[in-house]
Amino acid sequence: MMELVRLDKWLWAARFYKTRSIAREMIDGGKVHYNGQRAKPSKIVEVGAMLTLRQGSEQKTIQILAISSQRRTATEAQFLYRETLDSIAKRDKMAEARKLNALTMPHPNRRPDKKERRNLLKFKYDRQKGDNN
Repeated sequence: MMELVRLDKWLWAARFYKTRSIAREMIDGGKVHYNGQRAKPSKIVEVGAMLTLRQGSEQKTIQILAISSQRRTATEAQFLYRETLDSIAKRDKMAEARKLNALTMPHPNRRPDKKERRNLLKFKYDRQKGDNN
């Protein structure tokens, strides 16, 4: 007999989310798509199904290879799915873009002092006031 496992439980067992309740919230929030469509947490997963997961600024497309309802070690959890090559390439491209963006906008070495903060707030307030007129 084939094991029937809910989507939220599988995501938890595959270690995409720390708890089942977080997995459930992500599914309900539309961050998880099952075969290209929004799904409910109670959806029964099948081998070969495609999942699209959004975690922070990253989006992964994975294929389910095995079904498990038990959370095991991270190395064992990796055997439950395979990320598509297209998804890996997109994530690498986005990571490179974020890295380049960080280089063009370096962070200052120190926090602004009181006078600099006042000037920054005044500048922001004047710009907002100018946008509304």
